[in-house]
Amino acid sequence: MNSGTETPRHRTTEPHKTIKKCFLLTTITKQTKKSLTKFLKTTSTMLMPKRNRVAIYEYLFKEGVMVAKKDYHAPKHPELETIPNLQVIKALQSLKSRGYVKEQFAWRHFYWYLTNEGIEYLRTYLHLPAEIVPASLKRQMRLETARPRGAAAVRSETSKPSEDRAGYRRAPGGAGGPDKKADVGAGTADVEFRGGFGRGRPQ
Repeated sequence: MNSGTETPRHRTTEPHKTIKKCFLLTTITKQTKKSLTKFLKTTSTMLMPKRNRVAIYEYLFKEGVMVAKKDYHAPKHPELETIPNLQVIKALQSLKSRGYVKEQFAWRHFYWYLTNEGIEYLRTYLHLPAEIVPASLKRQMRLETARPRGAAAVRSETSKPSEDRAGYRRAPGGAGGPDKKADVGAGTADVEFRGGFGRGRPQ
């Protein structure tokens, strides 16, 4: 019998969803919580101030290379004492992913070297003139300019023996004297007989 009033409908509960949520919560172990906390801490640290990024780029462009120990918890980098070591590593790894640096790893240390593309990128980022180049590139240019002079010195040293031999073949009279090499042979020198020794010696 309809009295004109509707009875409120009760929402049916779904027990399987509740059980599933409880199961998911209980499967989160302490190790998972620790890993999640470490991940959140790392991602929040990567939001580095711009001044730190600029300082890292300035040092990298100045030297052309950078070294960092694989220590994500070090409070500072040895060359940049106001910047955490982790920020230096992540900044350089970001440059590596874009091909601006080459990376090597040995004895728990990262080594980064600027590429030509990285030099142009940092020069544009830091608003530097074209005549300013990294120190590593200056050393390379000095070595390349020193090599031709060394080769010329070697050539001059190798030419000395031939000159000495040519001077030896000349007579003491100077350049117009006879050539010793040409005067060698039978009949080219004056024959002089001297007294013998022993029985052939004149009495």
